[in-house]
Amino acid sequence: MRAAVVNIPGEPPVCAEFPEPETRPGQDPLHLVGAGLHHVVRGQAAGRHYSSDHIFPLVPGVDAVARTVDGRLVYTGFARAPWGTMAERMVTPFELELPPGADPLEVAAGMNPGMSGWMVLAARRKEVGRLGTVLVLGATGASGSLAVRLALTLGAERVVAAGRDPEALEKLRGLGAVPVSLAHDGPDALADALAGVVDDAPPALVLDFLWGRVAEATFAALGRGGMAADAPDTAYVQIGSLAGAEAALPAALLRSRRIRVTGSGIGAFSRAELLAEAPAVLTGFADGTLQMPYTAYPLSRVADAWAHQGSTRAVIVPD
Repeated sequence: MRAAVVNIPGEPPVCAEFPEPETRPGQDPLHLVGAGLHHVVRGQAAGRHYSSDHIFPLVPGVDAVARTVDGRLVYTGFARAPWGTMAERMVTPFELELPPGADPLEVAAGMNPGMSGWMVLAARRKEVGRLGTVLVLGATGASGSLAVRLALTLGAERVVAAGRDPEALEKLRGLGAVPVSLAHDGPDALADALAGVVDDAPPALVLDFLWGRVAEATFAALGRGGMAADAPDTAYVQIGSLAGAEAALPAALLRSRRIRVTGSGIGAFSRAELLAEAPAVLTGFADGTLQMPYTAYPLSRVADAWAHQGSTRAVIVPD
């Protein structure tokens, strides 16, 4: 079959022939409709993501929308390495039917970034019964902007959207979020910008898609008030690391307020938990609550897709 194939870690894939995926008795392969080129896909293909299997050559892709032999459109993923979802055919352990009205390529582009925020938001609401004030760091990226929409949909009292893109921040303001620009030089300027909104209403939940120096500035902003035993509990969840893989966490911050710092990713939830929550995000794309712009590339142009930049997400489709 034709597939996107990564032969050497870090090099762009090529469109080439690849062995058919192994099937179990009674299991039919699914046929590709669209597979999103997400950050995790690039990381795995380069061998630098913590979930990388380091098996090469490989077919990249963690999820997809595919068509069954009887014509149903399904959301799927978790193909067994070295097979991924950027191939004409795939074998996967689950199928979730797309709800009526869902754009299959938008689902392919948006489910992975949408689930990254939804799992944290849904878990927090189940834990404490409400979201309170939510701070989203990296709100102008794909995952962050979807997280802002989801937090508002789930009834957050206040959503602070922090990001660099001024046009995207204005769109989020129009949805009801409080925008904060992260387009500042130096840690002190970042901390000042964040402190202005943190002081008004300390966040009960922080979704951090950036980490690095932005996380350090956020820690500084949270700690400027000194002792804050009467402040609401803060759950700080590290999800992405677009601004850096490491961040220094001040000991004084941990001792001066009730704050819990955790991470969320592929290893944070079981497959059963992910599949139980996925239909809610699928519904969001079907009813228009969630939107994810995309650019489609045929398999034969997978190298062009790998070079894709901009605000849309590349989606690999059959030729």
